Amino acid sequence: MTSKATTPEQYLKELPADRKEPVTELRNVVLKNLPKGFKEVMSYGMLGYVVPHEIYPAGYHCDPRLPLPFINIASQKNFIAFYHMGIYAMPELLKWFVTEFPKHSTAKLDMGKACTRFIKPEQIPYKLIGELVKKITVKDWIETYEKILKR
Repeated sequence: MTSKATTPEQYLKELPADRKEPVTELRNVVLKNLPKGFKEVMSYGMLGYVVPHEIYPAGYHCDPRLPLPFINIASQKNFIAFYHMGIYAMPELLKWFVTEFPKHSTAKLDMGKACTRFIKPEQIPYKLIGELVKKITVKDWIETYEKILKR
């Protein structure tokens, strides 16, 4: 479900009642733990956390007019989605996350390449998400991204 909201605040305001609290909490955890340099924006109709053009002028290779994406949060039809490009790009980070997840949630881990899906909001492991978010600096993310592009 893509939102037409133009600000994070508008996005949150438009969420269904049962999604407002968990998505707001997820956003707060990301903002509290996000390393310096990343910026919160609306991206692809979701809450987005990106490397802005001021830091990485080349932008996203698929569309250089867009800043380099890093994290997204979305309220989808049947779940809350947390997208983390570092998990997709860094096998050691994925391994860490998969190993830690059962220590923080009673839910079975439901993942795609960069997406973790939370069907029951009460099973979102906020502390683990906070730890994950602070593991990669802007510099680390740019270096990883550029290595992948060169392949």
